[in-house]
Amino acid sequence: MRVMTAGEARLEVRPRSSVRVRILASILLVTMLGMVVAGATSYVAARERVLTGVDERLITVAESVRGLVSGQELAAPTTPDSASPTATSSPSATAPDAARTFASSTEALELVMQRLIPERNEGALGLIDGAPAFIPSTATPFSLVELPALVERAVGETADGSVRMGTFVDATHALRYVAVPFTVGDGTSTALYLAAYDLRAELADTNSTFQTYALVAVAALAVIALVGWFVAGRLLRPLRELRETAASITGSNRSARIPVVGHDDVSALTATINGMLDRLDGSLTAQRQLLDDVRHELKTPITIVRGHFEILDPTDPAETRETVALALDELDRMSELIDDIEALAVSEQQGLLSLAPCDVLELTEQVHAKASALSAHRWVLEQTAPVVVDVDARRITQAWLQLADNAAKYSPPGSPVGLGSLVDARGELRLWVRDEGVGIPLSAQDRVFDRFGRAETGRSQTGSGLGLSIVQSIARGHGGRVELDSEPGVGSTFTIVLPGAGAAFGPEPADTASEPQREDPA
Repeated sequence: MRVMTAGEARLEVRPRSSVRVRILASILLVTMLGMVVAGATSYVAARERVLTGVDERLITVAESVRGLVSGQELAAPTTPDSASPTATSSPSATAPDAARTFASSTEALELVMQRLIPERNEGALGLIDGAPAFIPSTATPFSLVELPALVERAVGETADGSVRMGTFVDATHALRYVAVPFTVGDGTSTALYLAAYDLRAELADTNSTFQTYALVAVAALAVIALVGWFVAGRLLRPLRELRETAASITGSNRSARIPVVGHDDVSALTATINGMLDRLDGSLTAQRQLLDDVRHELKTPITIVRGHFEILDPTDPAETRETVALALDELDRMSELIDDIEALAVSEQQGLLSLAPCDVLELTEQVHAKASALSAHRWVLEQTAPVVVDVDARRITQAWLQLADNAAKYSPPGSPVGLGSLVDARGELRLWVRDEGVGIPLSAQDRVFDRFGRAETGRSQTGSGLGLSIVQSIARGHGGRVELDSEPGVGSTFTIVLPGAGAAFGPEPADTASEPQREDPA
């Protein structure tokens, strides 16, 4: 199996583009798709309305031609100065004109050409027997006479006498047309009225509107890009600062932190990262302090042993025995120190705790029985809590007995040492050891929990100085704390306080009179 180096890992996770660019690209892509869909939908709908309007006007033209030829004028005559450009689109039916008769189809077609004035973008042509015969009297945007292909096509489609509507497209025109054939009078000739609308001209306004929309959309995308680039930069600034801060942190410089600005998710992430850096800094500081303390504590016994061996007279059996005994005693002390360091390291790892339901009353009685064998003190079981809690009973016993051992060491022989347990009014489980020893000055009470920390009193200097640190680590591993209430010359009370939730610990004991009095650390 190939092991990946840290440098290779950094190369593999390096993004091809920054998060800022990817966020902005996503925003622009979604916005552009929305604009394209909205614009295309609007354009198609508007185009269909225009084309439908053209078809409706062509149908009206066909009906008007039929009405004029049959004598029923379905469309009022219009002039180029008509107020409405679509006057022929709104025919008003009148009674049949019985007096109107046509001698020939040519005469009828002439009347149609006179009455139906082409609108804007419309062209018209009158044909007799397939040949152009009449053109509009007003100017039109295009001439159908110049489109022989369209004329031939219309003549062919209406050979059966039916009205035809269609679309004609060539290199320069796109026309929508209607061809209306009719035969009247002597029937010797066939007339054809051909009208057509220029679709490109009809759609010009719609196309122009869409072009304006496209320009506005492009401008809007540019503005969104600028604003998005600025906003994304502001939002991602904590991440850049995180990267720069992480890069600046070294073993000798761990004080850098990220400024927390605002109350959003990124700010919460920044605060969490700062908290993680604080914990890492504290852990590194504690490790360095532990190494310094261990070096200091081990230096003394090594110096003592080395010094005695250097002046040892091998020919003197008594001095040899004395030196060996001293060396063994110092080695035992170093072994005890290593064991305590290991216990402290384990107690600080919360994941190594084995939580399980524990009967506190039974645990209290067991600790009292074990503590009674530590020394010739008068061990008093002051109170027991009849509750069941989830704790690591082995670690709690270890911490509790450490407090009992401390009380035995620093109390006069034969003096009473009390221990007990209860659940207080806040639902917290309290496990205490109370002695009548020399006590600890207020100025030294915080220091006794430090690694290798000792109170500068008449207390003995035996032990590694890690006992109370182990107790505190075990309590913190359970989410609790250690409280100290002490007065020089009176005694000390150490209490392990474990958090609870009221009912989770069971009913509170009715008798709490024997609870030791202590200062609230809060």
